[in-house]
Amino acid sequence: MTIGGFVAPSVRDPQERYLRFLVQLGVTEVVGSGQSHPRLGELMDPQVALSPACRWLPSDIVKLRERCEAAGLAMIAIENPLPPWCWDQIILSTPDRDRQIDNVIATVRAAGEGGISILGYNWMVNPPGMYRRSWRTNLEVVGRGGTRVSEFDQAVALDLPLARDRVYVADELWESYAYFTQAVAPEAEAAGVRLALHPDDPPVDSLGGVARIANSFENFQRLLTMANSAAFGLNFCMGNWTAMGADVPVAAQHFALRDQICYGHVQGVQGSVPTFRESSMDEADCDFLTVLRALDASGFNGFLAPAHMPELDDDDEGQRAFAFAYGYLRGLLRSIEGPIDNAAG
Repeated sequence: MTIGGFVAPSVRDPQERYLRFLVQLGVTEVVGSGQSHPRLGELMDPQVALSPACRWLPSDIVKLRERCEAAGLAMIAIENPLPPWCWDQIILSTPDRDRQIDNVIATVRAAGEGGISILGYNWMVNPPGMYRRSWRTNLEVVGRGGTRVSEFDQAVALDLPLARDRVYVADELWESYAYFTQAVAPEAEAAGVRLALHPDDPPVDSLGGVARIANSFENFQRLLTMANSAAFGLNFCMGNWTAMGADVPVAAQHFALRDQICYGHVQGVQGSVPTFRESSMDEADCDFLTVLRALDASGFNGFLAPAHMPELDDDDEGQRAFAFAYGYLRGLLRSIEGPIDNAAG
């Protein structure tokens, strides 16, 4: 297992300070995102949600990958390459879904041509124009020592208005997922690209009137069976599996033994649905060391990236919080690898 990082929006800084920060912490691999697209202004415009402009080109992939490589980092995945408004019609099964699927397929092909083998995605629908995918009812909860953390309270969420034009039930999302995987699986297999599904965040049955189906161990088994392709796997987000109330080590072992985990997020969460909040990794409910041991014993050899850090005082773009997380995760991995032999040869 290796430690990965995220290509944050700050990499647009011509000095590449954030990339250097990752290298200085010993990070070797990074995950890009839609926000790190070289043509960000074009792709992020909701007006292009149904046009061929809402896709990655091979040259976009290569440009971002080479910037990371120049800093000494290998970019091996792109998470949520397309913004929500370039993806939502697929999930909701509207008449426009094929136009968005065409853009997904073009992006999959571009990833393969550009040397990226993993694309992360999710199956969540939020209100129009909302870029943040993890829905919280409070972003300013006071955590340890006065940090700011996010919280989800299902009792509060019940009063939220409909996210879309009507209620969408689970059967509709299962149908749309089947349609999507049937269209994309052959293209992904041909391109040598795997698609990694992130859990619903929060992992509830419905939010804003839109059902959620990537929210339990049983549903993930069904989703992967439905996809019926080695090109479809998981982004194993330990924070969301904690919020599900699942046995995280057991789930990790199950999917890792079947080579269905493409990569993972290491994210601290306290509590589970109906109410949970994010936290630093060392105060989380998840026993990360046991999970990492399960992954290691199951043959998982991918990367793990810390995610969703608490907001610390005077923290420049979350660098202090992430530095703590990287150090904590590195210590956990070192304990699995065993003691270092420092004897002279």
